[in-house]
Amino acid sequence: MPDLERVQRAREILEGQLEECRLCPWECGVNRKAGERGRCGLPAAPVVSGYEPHFGEEACLVGERGSGAVFFTGCNLFCVFCQTWEISRERRGKEISVEELAQIFLKLAEEGCENLNLVTPTPQIPAILAALEEVLQRGWRLPVVYNSGGYERVEVLQALEGVVDIYLPDFKVWEPEVAERLLGARDYPQQAREGVKEMWRQVDGLELDERGVARRGLIVRHLVLPENLAGTGKILHFLAREVSPAVRVNLMGHYHPEGRAYEMPPLDRPLRRAEWRIALSEAQKAGIFNLDRTHWPLLDLILLDNSAGG
Repeated sequence: MPDLERVQRAREILEGQLEECRLCPWECGVNRKAGERGRCGLPAAPVVSGYEPHFGEEACLVGERGSGAVFFTGCNLFCVFCQTWEISRERRGKEISVEELAQIFLKLAEEGCENLNLVTPTPQIPAILAALEEVLQRGWRLPVVYNSGGYERVEVLQALEGVVDIYLPDFKVWEPEVAERLLGARDYPQQAREGVKEMWRQVDGLELDERGVARRGLIVRHLVLPENLAGTGKILHFLAREVSPAVRVNLMGHYHPEGRAYEMPPLDRPLRRAEWRIALSEAQKAGIFNLDRTHWPLLDLILLDNSAGG
């Protein structure tokens, strides 16, 4: 559970960055407190598209009562294949107050959720910290999950030490040219590498309670793309060499076209069974064996339906 003093300290540090926004690697420099908006297109106040006890995450996050997911509107990446296009790219959601956000946190705890799962929090972290400060003063206690696309500034992550219990970043692609074309951010691979290493430094390997529910640690998600556009093998070898071969990895094979992906072959088709098998082989070669298998039974059915050419 987050430490109140560390939450207060982090809020003080990161709220100040809103006046010349440096919350993510874009470092737009706009005054969001004065209503200006940078690349994320978001105000200083929180914008939320929804919240719920969520049962679609990794089993170690869901537990018996679900992960308390708060889906924040917007994103600091511009993925052409975004699987939540309406929320992230079209910015569908409602601007609310910090007090209303705090009420959401309290409600999720009252419903018995295993954790507070902050989905795409990066551009809105100062408001999140303010809401956390309020609920902690009322006796609220849940592990905090930082569920992001992996495009983070190390300096911001350092401010969050002692606030975040479980880091859940994506590591999307390895090559800068691919990152520029598919994510809109050429420096994504470098930022993701540095960010994941900092997350590991803070929380280390995954810690589970007696029920198998995560209480602390790092889980890295990687979505395998058609024709190995993501550079899966290089990402897995990086994780094994420069983070730890024991790191928990959710190797995901559920890719399907969304957003503008239909315009960009081979992203215009789902993943093939042969491509998934190659990804599993790359994990073995890299020495990554701590793989999350929560969705593999469903994945097997999906790949069977889309196995043409595989």
